[in-house]
Amino acid sequence: MKALQTGTSRLGRSLALAALLGASGAAVADAERLEADLRAMFGESGSLTLGDVSSAMLRSRVTAEDVRFEAQEGERLHIDRYIVSGDYDNPDEVTLEGVRIEDSLTELTLMTAERIVLGEPSRAVFPLHEGLAEDVRLGSLAIDDIAIELASELAEEMFIDTPLQTRRGRMTIDSVRGEDITRHAIGMFELTGVAGSTEDVDGRGSGSFTLASMRFEGLRGIDIEGEERLDTLLLRNLVVDSREFAGSVAQLDLDGAFEDGKGGLRLESLELDLARMIELAPADERTQLRMASNVLTGGTGELRMDAALLGSWQDMGEHSVLTSDSRIDIHDALRLAFDANLPVRLPEGMTPAEAFADADWLERATLLGGDLHLMLSDQGLFPRLVTLGAATQGVTEAQYIEQARTQAQGFGMMFGPEVQAVLVALVDLLEGSAEELDLRLTLPAQSKLSTYADDPLGLPGKLGVKVETR
Repeated sequence: MKALQTGTSRLGRSLALAALLGASGAAVADAERLEADLRAMFGESGSLTLGDVSSAMLRSRVTAEDVRFEAQEGERLHIDRYIVSGDYDNPDEVTLEGVRIEDSLTELTLMTAERIVLGEPSRAVFPLHEGLAEDVRLGSLAIDDIAIELASELAEEMFIDTPLQTRRGRMTIDSVRGEDITRHAIGMFELTGVAGSTEDVDGRGSGSFTLASMRFEGLRGIDIEGEERLDTLLLRNLVVDSREFAGSVAQLDLDGAFEDGKGGLRLESLELDLARMIELAPADERTQLRMASNVLTGGTGELRMDAALLGSWQDMGEHSVLTSDSRIDIHDALRLAFDANLPVRLPEGMTPAEAFADADWLERATLLGGDLHLMLSDQGLFPRLVTLGAATQGVTEAQYIEQARTQAQGFGMMFGPEVQAVLVALVDLLEGSAEELDLRLTLPAQSKLSTYADDPLGLPGKLGVKVETR
């Protein structure tokens, strides 16, 4: 019995040693593969040096220390640690710590990131010189503490077709998060804690900006120009102070995923410092801009606006019902409300969700009656229009209003009583005898949009028009 126990113990130790040797061999192989893949990552576009490349056998992890690459163009990349966790052919995670991109000629740091984590990547190393391959896939993305120098070719490529493309300055980002990222689509992408400043170059002025967060979901078709589609976008607390733009937005919420039957755009607390921007405009344009600003803001130079442009649809079987509930509120100027209730027959094979994604869908749809309702409420704009118009024409305000009423009646004789009713109602707003205009349009039982587009002057006669003022 003792001999059997001794033999069993020896067999166990032998199996454990064999397993350990096998794991050691696999670990060494993974370390060699990582070194080879990192060398192939950049192709022959520069020189690469590596520090220690080693494997942690028990934790299925391989690490390359002190990765340094110097491109032929002069840029230098330094990664403190490049870590592959899990099965090398199917990693759980790839982590880059201490990432820095520098200009080797000027020693200027172009970009830094404290930590980059690629969750469930399709490869342990992505060859950059091959471009974005078809099989690129990330289950998740996390980047922390990013700093970017804007005066670099790297920044120009990152911010192409944006105001930051050719600016000098610095931008920082607290964190970047992403999910389900491929060459064709991004499931989710979020930036938080964005701040930046730009310098005065060639008289363009310095500036600054902050953004609390920006998140979008369901971005598709990004590899084909013109085919991009976005489900949702949420932006919070953007503040910009520059020569070209001075203002802020508390929230912008875009819902483009109409599969659930609704979508649209919400804009909360847009504030523009028109007076500040006008002072920086060309001298020969300032007078006209100030007049427009005074009319819109009552002389404060601060434009404040909220908006909600919302739509929804219901599938009723043989037809769909499209509705709109939209509001635009320019504080101390005017409020505009627009509602629509339109039963439509869509082209065969087209769903309502597809129709909303196609800007030309309405031209191919059959309108089955319905109604449109527009309400315009004066909040100070119309009296200011009278003052400006009278001053511009060198007449009294009473004379200006009388001229406007005469013109409204004249247009009515040319284009019909429906047009006259609308124009006279607008004159009532100018005069102050009314504060709201209520316009209701009823569509015929069956029609095409092209019917109205081809004969816009005959449009009022084809619709039921009801105008009221209060």
